[in-house]
Amino acid sequence: MVRSTCDGSRSAYDGGMRLIFAGTPQIAVPTLEALLASGNEVVAVLTQPDARGRRGKTLHPSPVKEAALNHGLYVLTPEKASEPAVVAELAALGADAAAVVAYGQILNPAVLDAVRLGWVNLHFSLLPQWRGAAPVQRALMAGDEMSGASTFIIEQGLDTGPVIGTLTERIRATDTSGELLERLATAGAPLMVQSLMALNSGQASALPQGSDGVSYAHKLTRDDAYVRWDRAAHIVDRQVRGCTPAPGAWTTLPDGTVAKLGPVLTMPDAPTTVPGQIGIRADGDAGVLVGTGTHPVELSWIAPAGRKPMQATQWWRGARLGDVAVLGEA
Repeated sequence: MVRSTCDGSRSAYDGGMRLIFAGTPQIAVPTLEALLASGNEVVAVLTQPDARGRRGKTLHPSPVKEAALNHGLYVLTPEKASEPAVVAELAALGADAAAVVAYGQILNPAVLDAVRLGWVNLHFSLLPQWRGAAPVQRALMAGDEMSGASTFIIEQGLDTGPVIGTLTERIRATDTSGELLERLATAGAPLMVQSLMALNSGQASALPQGSDGVSYAHKLTRDDAYVRWDRAAHIVDRQVRGCTPAPGAWTTLPDGTVAKLGPVLTMPDAPTTVPGQIGIRADGDAGVLVGTGTHPVELSWIAPAGRKPMQATQWWRGARLGDVAVLGEA
């Protein structure tokens, strides 16, 4: 469901807007594509500098840069968008407004003043819930039933600006953060277009965020992704889904090495075992179970250090760990 502040009529926006787009990861690409299809002009794309992959020394462009270059757009990749030369270049573009989706840098007042109407951010939560870097991941880990997206005018506070529009999305029982983010990125793209057009026409009713229900979605750390098997099964389930695909839930194997884990299936009818103890399902179906603080969970896939993900049963057959092997700290 979308709370829109514009009537969608095209006549109010004849001639289109001159827009700057700022974004970096794949989840920002649908919004860039929607802006290009809306009849407005994207005069420049601001994205993070090319980054090195996990292996090797090759620099790789961001997904947004790749998409922008495919459309022949002008791309800026400054180390700091607040550099005076960058601010001057942005201001010289004469943009009406700027759209931001997961850019990855804080925009200072000089940058914000470089466009006429302001910078509008698409944030993947129902503000003021889950302000910050990892709203979808934190919502899943907290067990929220609903998520959504909000467009708001950026100010100096952390995701505190007045909200233009929202949409809601139910969190499914099996959602990973990657899956939910993909849905929100797709649904949020037209919301951004509507919000910018309403802002340009003067029809936007940007509402200040309330002080009730404020929560913060701090960036996930490696420790956040470490599975502690003495927690309840439903907590383990939420944690693994929230950390998939990044940063990736992980545990230690009996030999002390680490392994990443895919989503788990809670097994409330399975016999209770020691937290972290692993074994095969006793009902005849193939499946690797791990004990938790309540009832076991079934692993989907596992990726030992230096190896690609494999089905948990395949890993179990090759590992030959015996009947009392335990994952995690003893």
